[in-house]
Amino acid sequence: MARKLIDCREHGGSPPQCTVSIAADNEDELLAAAVQHAVAVHGYQDTPELRAQLRKMFKEEQPMH
Repeated sequence: MARKLIDCREHGGSPPQCTVSIAADNEDELLAAAVQHAVAVHGYQDTPELRAQLRKMFKEEQPMH
């Protein structure tokens, strides 16, 4: 199974732009880490809407060659 990732740079937002990228082996673990980052660093509230938005940003990690 491919790892999943979320890249904060893809969110846009106002400067300074965040450069954090988070990866995990499963979506639940990735979502927990992404929510924690969004709340602690960017001041979002942990809501079902935030969680849905973050899930839409998940991608499969591309293997490094």
